[in-house]
Order: sequence, then C-alpha cells, then structure tokens
Amino acid sequence: MLNRTIAPEFKQVADINFIHPTLRTLDNGVPVYTVFSGEQDLVRIEFIFDNVNWDISKPLQAIAVNALLTSGTHQFSSRQIAERIDFYGAFLQTAYTQDQATVTLYTLGKYLPLVLPIVRDVLVNVQFPQSELDTYVRNQKQNLLVNLEKNSFLARKEFAHAMFGATAYGVDIRLEHYKSLNQQDLVDYHKAAYTPKNCTVIAAGKFDDEGFKLMNTHFGNGWEDGIGTKNSFIFADAEKKDIYIEKPESLQSAVSIGLLAINRTHKDFAGLQVVNCILGGYFGSRLMNNIREDKGYTYGIGSGLSSLQHVGYLSIATEVGAEVCQDALKEIYKEINLLRDTLISEEELDLVKNFMLGATLGSLENIFSHADKFKNIHFYGLDYSYYDKYIYTVKTITAKEVQNLAQKYLRVDQFNEVVIGKK
Repeated sequence: MLNRTIAPEFKQVADINFIHPTLRTLDNGVPVYTVFSGEQDLVRIEFIFDNVNWDISKPLQAIAVNALLTSGTHQFSSRQIAERIDFYGAFLQTAYTQDQATVTLYTLGKYLPLVLPIVRDVLVNVQFPQSELDTYVRNQKQNLLVNLEKNSFLARKEFAHAMFGATAYGVDIRLEHYKSLNQQDLVDYHKAAYTPKNCTVIAAGKFDDEGFKLMNTHFGNGWEDGIGTKNSFIFADAEKKDIYIEKPESLQSAVSIGLLAINRTHKDFAGLQVVNCILGGYFGSRLMNNIREDKGYTYGIGSGLSSLQHVGYLSIATEVGAEVCQDALKEIYKEINLLRDTLISEEELDLVKNFMLGATLGSLENIFSHADKFKNIHFYGLDYSYYDKYIYTVKTITAKEVQNLAQKYLRVDQFNEVVIGKK
C-alpha cells in the first residue's frame, strides 16, 4: 500500500534536450531558421525586425507601424485581409517589444501557397490609409485615458520612465504623442525597418523543403531594402528615484520597485535568476510567503529579472491595501536584506532548484516552445551552451554563492521606488 502521509522523494531533473534549428537563406539574404516537427500539419512563421531609427520626437512611430501593418494595401482593405486569412483558418498577428517588432503567421501547411502571398502583400505593400490611422489614434487615446485611471498601469509607466528615461525602453507616452502621428512618418519608418536586411525568419512546425521554396518565391526577391540604424542605448546606474503620486480615494496602492541589472549575456545572469526566484519568482517565494500568506497585505506579489538587448533589470510589483503600503514596503526591503545578510537553508535552495529545472523542462511543451528558446539566445549572439551553463548553475549553485550575488546586485540604496495611491 502507498503511504500517502509520506511526501515523495525529490528527484532532480537529469537531462533537458533542446531541438536545434537548421539555417537556410533566401535569395536576398534573409536567414530562415527552421525548428522542424512533422507530427502535425501546423506551421508558425515569425518575421522579426529589429527596431531602428529611434527618435524621441516620434516615440509612437515604430509602435503604430507594427499595429497598422494589416490596415490595407493597394490590393486589399484591412477587412479583406482579415477575411482572406480567416477563410483558410489561419491567424496573422503583430507584436511590438522594446527591441523588435514581429509579424507572426499561424497556418496549416497545406494552405501556405495561399496565405503567404497575403502576408507578402501586408509586409511589403502596406499603405497606412488615413482612415485606419484616424481610427487607431482615436482608440489608443481612449485606451490611454482609461488606463491612466489604473494605479497598476501608472506604476509600470512611471517605473519604466524612472529606470530608462527618454528612450524606447522608458518613454513617457502622453496623449499629445498620438496627435502628432502622421501617415508619412509611418511610411518612412516602414521603409527603414521592414526590409530584407533587417529581417530574421523563424519557422516552427511542419515547414519542409516545399515550404522553404514557397518562402523564397514570395520573400526571396523583389523586396526593397531601406536605410535603418538599429537602436542602441547606453544605461548607467543612477541615483535612487522615489516617485509618489497620491490618489486619496484609492483603496489600494500600486508599488513597483527595482533597479538596473545585467542581461543574459552576463556570466552572473543564471545565478541571479536563482536569487530572483528565491525572492519573488514563484508562488512559494519569500515575498509571497511574507506579504501575502503571513501579512495578508496583497493577493499577489512577485519579482522578475528581465533581459533586454541593451540592459537588464530586476523589478518587484504588487498592489496592497492603501493603509498598509508603508508596512508592505518595509517587509519587501526586509526580505531583500535577509537574502543579502543570511545564508539560505539547503532545504529551501533545493526546493528552488527543483522548481526552476522543472519549469524549464515544462516550458518545452511543443515545437513552438523550442523555437522560443532559440529566440531567447539568438538575438543576444549566444548559442545553446547558454542553456547548458544555466542548467549547470541551477544544479550546483551554493548558499554562499546565492548570498554573494544578492550582495552584489540587490543594492537597496539603488532601488527606484514608485508608489501610486496612498503611501
């Protein structure tokens, strides 16, 4: 009989295997990385473009171009594009991040000959009709007005601006920025950014030789290059910034604190991920146990170690009852200092190690996940040895190494602190 009163023995994850992509190149030089799986007739194709030509006077230029790529071409209106993509059961989406803009196609492989010409038309021949731009501006202004009433949105916005200043990472978007958007700026940015020299394609799923030939037919020629300079920013540690925006009527206060750190190109990054996980990176973390479970100040709190191409940062975010905001902040800093000043127990460290290894293994649930793991290293100039080093670090890191990293990177006197609501 199984004795259910005895917890099962911990077993550390032994091996984690990654599916490596193959590289082929279109006739015009566009690299196509394929992470292949022939189990299902499903394909995800990502066209990834570096953000370029950052201009502080036009902070919404790149964002608006990405959002309006499906707004209409010489041949099709936005509605016709949507109807044709939908007819084949496909899905086309755009996404913008601080470093890159992406156009992603999901489709059955058998429909690639029919949907790729539509995607080509969208990427190359978008016209940004004025009517579509007007609708976009109107909707975004309304969304911003609504979001500005939310303490959590304001905290994230002010925190990013405090950390990164007037760059694409931290620009303080305001209503007047939408008023200055114009069609010609969108056309100019599209010509600079959405070009073969600035494009990387990552195809995942059942993307075979025939799929590559189709890709080369539609994207390997007749696609003009523009002039774009990849965004580049320099960040340096600055003095601690405290931002408090009072909202007397608030029942909850939104808190965001953090500081600039390292990104995944740094040798300490994997170890600092362990430190972050202990502090607030999973449900059993110290911040959750203290602020939520013990004190009852919040429904949830977490910390994150984020990697951007030019910088990394560590952040802690939560919403707490307005009357306990000061107490919550004290407890947050208390947990940071405990991590700096006291060795973690072997039992807690083993729990975190098992969680992190299990989470890595669990994140490889399908072929798209393997493609995502490749993206995480490729755009940082890394190879798969990064994951070998990560797994080795998680498995072998000691309590003393955790403390040393906490002392090195969790500098309380450098934490930017943003509170929206009541303090």
